Amino acid sequence: METTLKEEKKIKIWITVLSIAIPLVVAILFGYKIPDAKPLSFLPPIYATINGLTALLLVMAVVAIKNGKLKLHQNLMTTCIFLSLAFLVMYVAYHMTSDSTPFGGEGAIKYVYYFILLSHILLSIIIIPLVLITYSKTYLKDFEAHRRWAKYTFPIWLYVAVTGVIVYLMISPYYVH
Repeated sequence: METTLKEEKKIKIWITVLSIAIPLVVAILFGYKIPDAKPLSFLPPIYATINGLTALLLVMAVVAIKNGKLKLHQNLMTTCIFLSLAFLVMYVAYHMTSDSTPFGGEGAIKYVYYFILLSHILLSIIIIPLVLITYSKTYLKDFEAHRRWAKYTFPIWLYVAVTGVIVYLMISPYYVH
C-alpha cells in the first residue's frame, strides 16, 4: 500500500510538471521562428489527418472496452497518445517555420471559426492532465478511478481532435502555398 501511495505521489508530480511544461514550451516555441528555415507548409493536412485518426481511434477504443476487448482498448488509447504527441511536434515545427495564417472568412462564419479555435486551444491545454491522470489510473491498476476520469476525458479529447480537423478545414483555403 505504501509503495502505491509513493508511486501515485510521483505520478501526480509528473502530471503536474508535464501539464504546465507542455503548454508553456509550446507557447514559447510557437513564438520562435527558425531563421532561414524552409516553411513546412506540407504539415497542416498531415496533422489534421492525425487529429481525424485520433478521433476515430478514440471512438473505436470506447467501443472496444464496451465489448470487453481490454487489450484492443489499451492499444488504441496508447496509439491515441502517440498520435497526439506526433500532432504536437508537427504543429510546433510548422509554426516555427511558417507565419500563422489569418482566417479570411467574413461575417458570422468568422465568429464561428474563432469560437471553435478558442475552445479547441483551451481544451487542448485542459486535456493534457486529464489524459495523463486517466492513463495513470490504469498503470496504478485503479480501474474504477480510470472509468470515472475517462467519462470526462473522452468527450473533451474527442472534441479537441474533431475541432482540430474543423479548424484546419476552415483555414485551409487561406494557406499560402
